Amino acid sequence: MYFPTHLQSAILIKRYKRFLADVKLDNGEIITIHCANTGAMTGCANEGDIVWFSISNNTKRKYPLSWELTQTHQNDWICVNTIRANQIVKEAIVNNELEEFLYYNDIKSEVKYGLENSRIDLLLTNLDQNACYIEVKSVTFCNPINKFGYFPDAITNRGQKHLRELINIVNQGKQAVVFFLVLHTGIDYFSPANNIDPIYSSLLKQAHQCGVKLLCYKTDISTKGIRITEKIPIIFND
Repeated sequence: MYFPTHLQSAILIKRYKRFLADVKLDNGEIITIHCANTGAMTGCANEGDIVWFSISNNTKRKYPLSWELTQTHQNDWICVNTIRANQIVKEAIVNNELEEFLYYNDIKSEVKYGLENSRIDLLLTNLDQNACYIEVKSVTFCNPINKFGYFPDAITNRGQKHLRELINIVNQGKQAVVFFLVLHTGIDYFSPANNIDPIYSSLLKQAHQCGVKLLCYKTDISTKGIRITEKIPIIFND
């Protein structure tokens, strides 16, 4: 996935009100940019980090600048724009870059489904009308000491709901996948964050045991774009 516009850089002053951040440009000007990330962003929004932002041509936007990447003091790259995760995975599937999904020929986004009024991130079907439901999760919470990435970085009732929905999908005889996309270059391993959201971690293990497929892929991140690279194992720590 290539960014639609050339990214520009600034120094992060602070993130606030969840969706806003103040940054300082090279000329000393302080501006406010939009942050499309509702999570805790642990380790992704430290004062003094380099922020890379895109510029929208939509004149109706109050904040036309969007925070895309963080470049940390350790020179790790993080994609903080959670909207990008679905785009990256969808593009990789369409381009036949993921071996797990080569036999599907149709893909739809944000399809309503389930018992709890949910929307699936990606719905794949093939000529035999076999369906595969894919829930995409961004992994940016990193322990720099052991290079483990964790999800979630805060209690996620929404994520718990999605796991219950996917378990139900598998019980109907359909395919379901939780796709963890690592969007932090400092992460080499992945585990569910049991100490942050034990309910999510327990449901993820239950989903795995019921037949929901779990995948985790790393990415290469630059100011030009983001591409999926290698698959890494998911390690459960009880």
